[in-house]
Amino acid sequence: MSKYAFFPGCVSRGGCPELYPAAMQVCRRLGIELEEMVGASCTGAGVLQEKNQFLGDVLNARTFAMAEWMGLPIMTICSTCQGVMSQANKRLTDDPEYLARVNAELAEEYLEYKGTTVVKHLLWIIIEDIGVETLKTHVRNPLTHLKVAPFYGCYILRPSNALGFKDYPGRETSLEELIEAIGGEVVNFSGKSRCCGFPILTINEANSVAMVGKHTSEAADMGADAMVTPCPLCHLNLDGYQPKAMAQSQRKTNLPILHLPQLMGLAMGLDPDELGLQKHIISTGDLVSKAVPA
Repeated sequence: MSKYAFFPGCVSRGGCPELYPAAMQVCRRLGIELEEMVGASCTGAGVLQEKNQFLGDVLNARTFAMAEWMGLPIMTICSTCQGVMSQANKRLTDDPEYLARVNAELAEEYLEYKGTTVVKHLLWIIIEDIGVETLKTHVRNPLTHLKVAPFYGCYILRPSNALGFKDYPGRETSLEELIEAIGGEVVNFSGKSRCCGFPILTINEANSVAMVGKHTSEAADMGADAMVTPCPLCHLNLDGYQPKAMAQSQRKTNLPILHLPQLMGLAMGLDPDELGLQKHIISTGDLVSKAVPA
């Protein structure tokens, strides 16, 4: 059994709380033991990092130091958290003087980051640590009737030098590999690696909503039954703002947006309601009927 310090991120515990229990159930099935990082702070994604990168790095180093104290690598279920923490970790481990400055701030809590913490998204853990063949043994309901569009978003792909792509080139296609492993058909649309629009939502809602409309309509036009993302923020924007996107573009898409553990949970035969699929803005009713045999 693999054990990780669990960093769920803000959205799966706040804006979309249905995502958290789905992740917990899937990890339990896969034999992933989690010790949640109670007291860890937000990564500072977006506004804080842009306004005060040093403060953001102090907050992330605090989380890394907590994981070191626990003696565990960090697992996250959020692409944005993965990206921000990976970039912070690279800055800290590349520059001993900078790390010393950060540790001077952590000393107030009797913490010190030594630079050894590994941060891995659940997606990477499944592909690299557990393995696709092991994953297949947990599939009880192969999603052979579903066409699924992968949506990576920004932070789990860029910048690749901070995300370990040199050592793990398969990360670039890991989402497609997972979809196929659980029986789904990949809908390979061009928007899969682009921004969902969430980062500009509060300053330019019209453009953010237009991005939601572009991605969902392109995937729907290519025959997708659903879109899956490893990022709760992308899920929040693509699901929550799809009604506005449909109104703005004057066309209907109604494309269900699933967080990665929810799609995996369906393939594992878990109850759709326990996966929180009934709590989405865009109805998942037809999707569930198609995916789950009567």
